[in-house]
Amino acid sequence: MSDENPLQPPPWLNAPPVDSYPYEESHDLRVGPKLHPTLDGLLPYVGVWRGRGRGGFPTIEDFDFAQEIRISHDGRPFLFYESRAWLLDEQSRPVRPAGREVGWWRPVMDGDRATDELEALMSVPTGVMELHIGKRKGTQIEFVTDAVVRTATAKEVTAGHRLFGIVEGALLYAQEMAAVGHSLSPHLSARLTRVAG
Repeated sequence: MSDENPLQPPPWLNAPPVDSYPYEESHDLRVGPKLHPTLDGLLPYVGVWRGRGRGGFPTIEDFDFAQEIRISHDGRPFLFYESRAWLLDEQSRPVRPAGREVGWWRPVMDGDRATDELEALMSVPTGVMELHIGKRKGTQIEFVTDAVVRTATAKEVTAGHRLFGIVEGALLYAQEMAAVGHSLSPHLSARLTRVAG
């Protein structure tokens, strides 16, 4: 019987370092990979958007915020969504960082054709992930939650409803949330203008 270890080290264990990620992601349709044809109906959303909004909920005081949303693609049939917000004081000065969110939007396919139905995953660093089912009508999108998953320490969020629209070149949205014993209630709304893309 041999004393040699029958398990050999994996081939990547001593492999040389790799270069940086070799594939481009873009929020600007003039550069980078070509937009996947199944995303043509979502083309107006691709870009970097920045603006102001108002938030509130039955359990908190209303607040003003600024926000930047980046919607990008890497040539595959989904969009990457990233949002960063910060609170503003009465003079529109930044107070502190606020909500962050990342997610993916993708059209529901019928064979090799994109329908007007969408699926979206949205996650926040406070331990909540929402699965949304949506519908696109022109440049308007309506999402409703199909499922909400929470970590053991996350706030109790049970449902959500979101409307997005491109209106006169701006990105407008309104978001309702059901949480901590309250049914769907207005939570966030904002108007953002395109700053890149």
